[in-house]
Formats: sequence, structure tokens, C-alpha cells
Amino acid sequence: MTTPNILLTWLQEGRLLMSDGAMGTMLQDAGLTDGGAPELWNVKSPEVVRAIYQGYLDAGSNIISTNTFGGTSARLKLHKMEDRVAELNEAGVRLAAEVAHPAGALVAASIGPTGELIVPLGPLTIEEATVIFAEQAAALAAGGADCILIETMSDMREVEAAVKGAQQATDLPVVVTLTFDTNFHTMMGVSPKQAVETLSGWGVFLIGANCGNGPSEIEAVMTEMAQHRPKGVYLMAQSNAGMPQYNAGHIHYDGTPEVMADYATKMRNLGVNVIGGCCGTTPVHLRAMRQALDAVADQPVVGPPVIGDHTDIENDEARAAGGVSRRAARRQRVAVP
Repeated sequence: MTTPNILLTWLQEGRLLMSDGAMGTMLQDAGLTDGGAPELWNVKSPEVVRAIYQGYLDAGSNIISTNTFGGTSARLKLHKMEDRVAELNEAGVRLAAEVAHPAGALVAASIGPTGELIVPLGPLTIEEATVIFAEQAAALAAGGADCILIETMSDMREVEAAVKGAQQATDLPVVVTLTFDTNFHTMMGVSPKQAVETLSGWGVFLIGANCGNGPSEIEAVMTEMAQHRPKGVYLMAQSNAGMPQYNAGHIHYDGTPEVMADYATKMRNLGVNVIGGCCGTTPVHLRAMRQALDAVADQPVVGPPVIGDHTDIENDEARAAGGVSRRAARRQRVAVP
């Protein structure tokens, strides 16, 4: 039986949706140490994970993402828990559903990178990666998720494997966000334009960016996505709450609630359909964002500027040409005695 696509229905109705904030930040505040497996908390300390979900729901989130980011067997293997994929992923989704569904919110089941490089850069083949992602997606669907959120990706080959795996294992809608933290491109050189055009061809209707270097960076990224989005595609933005600052043995993010409220308004005015936060974003930030979005709800959406105007992002042709020039310059320097 086909799962009702509530998310797409909401977007087609023109609803502006707010997703949630950071999971890792909140778990670290609750006692998660570096090197620990966040997914283990779904069964070890379910009351903590449930409270985090509830905090975002109370702040005004319409979509709650699950504590399953590192739930592939490849990531769980680092903690010798690769045989617990079904248990930990299903538990993470069930906890979110217990909180979200009675309140009318949706559960986005989080899938993050495997941590392995894909052939030819690394040992993992696309076929192997697809199987890994399919295993996790099946568990997430069994837990009661409303959609699959593939997030914080940088390599389109890994994204392809994740999308294929999710589509093979479940009929849930698939959402994809990449992280553009290297001169407005992903670490693997993918531009926002390339991402939105390629992913739409794979049947992904909600596409965007998450994590990165803060609101100003994601504004440029989402501007290019908005300028180039194909018909029928919706956009999602989940920025970090500024940049991390290390102080007194703890990492803090410098993005205040006011900064994130301003970011949320800018995303809305670009035509972004789902707005949330990533690392460092807490319910306090989300509450300010919700208030800011409610305050402009009756104002028209301006939309992105004309293509070519006000952009800090090199197009793919200029980036390729610049790469050739830089390599030529390096060879010339090496040749000088």
C-alpha cells in the first residue's frame, strides 16, 4: 500500500513549514561525550531523546527529524553495533512519532553519510552503499517515519546511492540536503545549481542545504537554488546557528536567536518552503524563528534576484576554468629552479 504523501500535500497547499534544530548539540548538553554513539541513546536514554523532540515541537516545528543520522551499519560499526541497525533506527523513529504525530507534525527520518569514500576515491562501491542505505531506510520506515531525510551530503555519488537505497526499501518520500561549506560548493565540488537540477531528475521534490558555515553562507546557496529550481521542486534550508566557538571546554555557536530569526525571514522571502536549523540551533532559536515567520506571514514572498545578480558563487564553467588556471600556476612554480 502506498504511503500518503502528506509532506508533498502540505507543500502544494503553499504551507510554510518549520523543521527543527540540532540533535547532536542537545545530546552533548545532556551528557553525550565525543566518540559516543548518539543512536544508542534511543534505547539507553529514550526519555532524553523524547524530550529533545518535544522541545522542538513546543518551539513550533512542523517537522521533527530523528536521532538516526549515524544509523547506517557503516557508522555503527565504529561502535561495534553494526548488527543493531533495525533496533536503533526503529527506536529513534518511534520516539519521534510518539511526540510528533499526536500534535499533527511529521517525522523526517535522518540518514547521514556513511563516512566512507565512494569509488574511485575510496573503497565503497555505489552498489554496496545502496545496500547499506536501503537497510537503514527499511528500519526507519518500519518505525513509522513520514519521509526520509538524507542530509549533510557532499558527494553526489553517495547521494545517488542513498536515494536509490531509500526508494528501493520504502515508498516514503525522499528529501535531500547537502552541505555547501567550501566556497559555496560541497567538499566534492557540487554547486547548488547542479544539486537542485540533478536531484529533481531523481524524483526528489524537496531539496536544500544544511549545516555549513552559518546563515550568510546558506543565504547565497539557497539564492542560487531558488534561481534554478525546476518546476515542482520545493526548497529546504537548515543553517548552523553561526560558527562554533570553543570556550571553557565547551563548543558554543555565535548565532543568537535574533540572528536565526533574521535568517528565517530571509529564507522565507527567497521562497524557501521548509526552514529550520542545524548545529548549535536549540529550541530557543526555533522559537524566535517561529515568531519571526508568523510576523511576516501576510507579506508577499519576494523571491530570488534575477539570475546573475548579487551572487558570490562561481558558476560551474568559471570554477572549472579557475581550477585549470590554478593547476597551471602550480606547475609553473614547481618548474622554477
